[in-house]
Order: sequence, then C-alpha cells, then structure tokens
Amino acid sequence: MKLYSVLMIMAAGIAVAGCNKAESPAEVQHDVADARADAQRDVADAQADARENMADAQKDVADAQADRDSSELADAAGDASETAAKGDFKVAVAQAEANHKIAREKCESLSGSAQADCKDRADADLETAKRQAEMRRDGAG
Repeated sequence: MKLYSVLMIMAAGIAVAGCNKAESPAEVQHDVADARADAQRDVADAQADARENMADAQKDVADAQADRDSSELADAAGDASETAAKGDFKVAVAQAEANHKIAREKCESLSGSAQADCKDRADADLETAKRQAEMRRDGAG
C-alpha cells in the first residue's frame, strides 16, 4: 500500500512538472499565429458591434433633430454618448483579451517557474487593461 501511495505521489509530481514544460519553437510559433488570428477576429467583431450600435444611436439623434423635440434630442444624445463609451469599452476589453491570449501562448516557449511567472504577468496585464477600460468608460459616462 505504501508503494502505491509513493507511486501516486510521483505520478502527480510528474504531471505537475509537465504542465510547465516548454513547447518547441515551432509549436509556439503556430499557437501564437492561431492566437493572433483569433484575436484579430474577436477585435474586429467588437469593433463591428460598436459601429452598429453607434449608427443606431446616431439615427435616434437624427430622428429627434428631425422631430425638433429638444427633450427627445437630449435623451438621444445622452444615449449616444453612453453607447460610444460602451462600444469603446468592449473594443478595449476585446483588444486586452486578444493581447492576453497571444502573451500566454508566447509563455509556452518557457519552462518551469519562468513560464508560470510569464503567465502571471500576462494575467496581471489583462486585469490592468480591463480596469483602465472600465475607468475610461465610467469617466465618459
């Protein structure tokens, strides 16, 4: 029974050590290229959504101007400003997440604690970028 326990502990140790094993340069390059392609699509989608939402908000402003309704115009202008801030936020978050994916894939070229540290930095950079995007959004609102 002791031998079984020792073998299980060794297997777990090997499994954990393998988690921070460096990938080959070719693998990393391929994974980074895939992450970049995904990231570009995600950011482009966020930008397209933001443009579409902003176009709708601007149409509401134009309609209120055409109706010469100052109350409705003020509401529509406020909504347009909020829509712009939300769109900018979504694009900034998409860009931050894209950068994060790429950075974490690049970390795979490292091994051991260097890889873990690299991934921790990438995670911290993501959180910082999201907080900054929130501050810009909340300051614009």
